[in-house]
Amino acid sequence: METTLLFAPLVAAIIAGFGWRIISDAGAQWLTTGLLFLSCLLSWIVFLEHDGITHQVYLMDWVQSGTLDAGWAIRMDRLTAIMLVVITTVSALVHLYSVGYMAHDANFRENESYRPRFFAYLSFFTFAMLMLVTSDNLLQMFFGWEGVGLASYLLIGFYFRKPSANAAAIKAFVVNRVGDFGFALAIMALYFLVDSIRLDDIFAAAPQLAETQLTFLWRDWNAANLIAFLLFIGAMGKSAQLFLHTWLPDAMEGPTPVSALIHAATMVTAGVFLVCRMSPLMEYAPEAMTFVVFIGASTAFFAATVGLVQNDIKRVIAYSTCSQLGYMFVAAGVGVYSVAMFHLFTHAFFKAMLFLGAGSVIHGMHHEQDMRNYGGLRGKMPYTFWAMLIGTLAITGVGIPLTNIGFAGFLSKDAVIESAWAGTGGGYAFWMLVIAALFTSFYSWRLMFLTFFGEARGDKHTHEHAHESPMVMLVPLGVLALGAVLAGMVWYNSFFGNHEAVNRFFGVPAHHAEASEAQGSEAATEADAPAVADAVAPQGAIFMHPDNHVMDEAHHAPAWVKVSPFIAMLIGFLTAVWFYVWDPSMPRKVAETQRPLYLFLLNKWYFDEIYGFLFVRPAKALGHLLWRRGDGDVIDGSINGVAMGLIPWVTRLAGRAQSGYIFTYAFAMVIGIAVLVTWMTIFGGGN
Repeated sequence: METTLLFAPLVAAIIAGFGWRIISDAGAQWLTTGLLFLSCLLSWIVFLEHDGITHQVYLMDWVQSGTLDAGWAIRMDRLTAIMLVVITTVSALVHLYSVGYMAHDANFRENESYRPRFFAYLSFFTFAMLMLVTSDNLLQMFFGWEGVGLASYLLIGFYFRKPSANAAAIKAFVVNRVGDFGFALAIMALYFLVDSIRLDDIFAAAPQLAETQLTFLWRDWNAANLIAFLLFIGAMGKSAQLFLHTWLPDAMEGPTPVSALIHAATMVTAGVFLVCRMSPLMEYAPEAMTFVVFIGASTAFFAATVGLVQNDIKRVIAYSTCSQLGYMFVAAGVGVYSVAMFHLFTHAFFKAMLFLGAGSVIHGMHHEQDMRNYGGLRGKMPYTFWAMLIGTLAITGVGIPLTNIGFAGFLSKDAVIESAWAGTGGGYAFWMLVIAALFTSFYSWRLMFLTFFGEARGDKHTHEHAHESPMVMLVPLGVLALGAVLAGMVWYNSFFGNHEAVNRFFGVPAHHAEASEAQGSEAATEADAPAVADAVAPQGAIFMHPDNHVMDEAHHAPAWVKVSPFIAMLIGFLTAVWFYVWDPSMPRKVAETQRPLYLFLLNKWYFDEIYGFLFVRPAKALGHLLWRRGDGDVIDGSINGVAMGLIPWVTRLAGRAQSGYIFTYAFAMVIGIAVLVTWMTIFGGGN
């Protein structure tokens, strides 16, 4: 079963990409869609039937060199099962949605190869993600990691005739290379220290790494902290965290189904998965985890502020994704990995639905993406409106405070914020997340009010011909809406219940829980020692150190902590109602009175301009210098100049020697004989 669900997308991509002329372009799209739904079905079976115990499915030998043994195996545990469901569910629905969304694409009508190529790219992307999350060693994971990067480059730049799409694809590829370099260094360091890149070997060696010093960049570092830091650099690039986030909004140049697939639930969550997968190492790297918390909280706040003023409907949701990823990293950084995965799981449903809902609006509005040209679409697109309303209720965190009843985002986001309070003592991360929750509510409801309420704005003809999307696009919205409503309530206890429920769900053996209690108790006896020692070699999908009590403390957070995200949501909602329903002139007034701040946020804190000044312009200047001076003056001016002067001269001389006259050749022979006689007379006479 595991092998089928892993390779079905790859088979679909190969047949659709290379054999579409045999099965037709329409056959290629339905083949890829059908096999993705097969993978989705099998993934749900694995998820619901999985007993939490880790096991491997060995496929074949792959890379063997000296002590390096990287076989290709499928690692099945609860983390893998969660990611399989997220990836295949979103991908299958995106495939189905794309059948309708891309049906009227001008490129598809112009060239029949565009359709199978698009669906082949989607399926290949899915296979690369599945390869990443099922890996049993870091080389296999890096292979999937880079495969995802390649597929995202192809999909973001799918409209390759658009200069902006090409630039966005290159930007995503280059920025991700920065993070990937950190990931590669971490893999090298682990192999150097552990002599293996198998996950089980690395996890078993984690306590020793915490006591090992590693020389790097002319000084000694704690090995566990350094490797954890390098791993997180890789995660920062893939998950668009602060400083390596600039590729994410530009990636909206790709088709909307691509935005939903890559930026809602799959590629951008790879970094969160990596940190949770490496939890046995991360637990022994407190300084690195503090850095994870700081970057995650800062990203959540930064992206939320930028989302307040964006006008492109897809960019608003893109910055929302960036912000929500920050929440996940905060949860992972404080050591509550199950909560990070909980928010990843619920976020997949409502964020994919918001992206696909935005695509439905764009489709119905003839590819208009500026929200300032929307308004009054609730009657034109009722199903899309209700779907996006459910997504908005989920992402803003609507539910009944102090209960486990609410939309998916209400439960998972509150769990993250409570964990942040417990893990940081109610400090920087907690308040950044609460403020981000307020901003999230504001820009989410701003999107709803500008799009579906008020008077129609923009082109009158476009509004008159606005229409609801076909059923093939609405069915995925309905399915995702169920997840946005129910996912949090159904699986709350499994991700954030008591230790017993979480340990059972993630397959943590009972003796590890006993060891945790023994380690945390001052009355631990010598009889407890074997269990405590065994706790450093986890067998479950995640590992929490015996000294990690953040989840327990989060459950006992005071009531004001538990209701703070709900209050922030209400403030954001009421402010959005005030600005866009009661007094629509307020946004312009605030923008005019706070002009510097407005421009600062509209220009995304000027990160692109700063990077352009520090990196892009010097790189272009260096390239121009090498072209003009290196290629132009040195190669063309010197080397080519000498060659163009010397070779023709030698050629002309040789041409004159071949005159065709007998006396010329006779004269050459006489000269040759004279030279030989002279040589023999001078140098050969002594013999």
